[in-house]
Amino acid sequence: MKEWCLMVRFEGLIPFYGTDDLDSTDRFYKDQLGLSLHKDQGVCRIYEVLPGGWIGFCTHMEVAIGEHSPIITLLTEKVDEVYQSLKKFDCDLGDPPQENPRFKIYHFFVRDPNGYLVEVQKFLD
Repeated sequence: MKEWCLMVRFEGLIPFYGTDDLDSTDRFYKDQLGLSLHKDQGVCRIYEVLPGGWIGFCTHMEVAIGEHSPIITLLTEKVDEVYQSLKKFDCDLGDPPQENPRFKIYHFFVRDPNGYLVEVQKFLD
């Protein structure tokens, strides 16, 4: 191991994304996807995906969307159940879940209120 490497084990990860509307973002991630609100910092809200893994949205950050990125991927074995649940809401759902042989995954896409592409997937290998 290189001498300059930091010898620490990180305890979590929070990617932050920009939003213009925390309330609609909250409804999508908390009410529709079922994530729990971990922390409300006023201009930022952080949602727990799993222990040590969170996702945050902040109004002081720019909504940055390219043609193919970013993609927020949530992993679950219950891809079909999540898709059926989201059909009950006015979500911008893409095609129904399908297998992607190139990446050996089963997945679908939905756009969040900010325009970010959210992928719900499971690995097949």
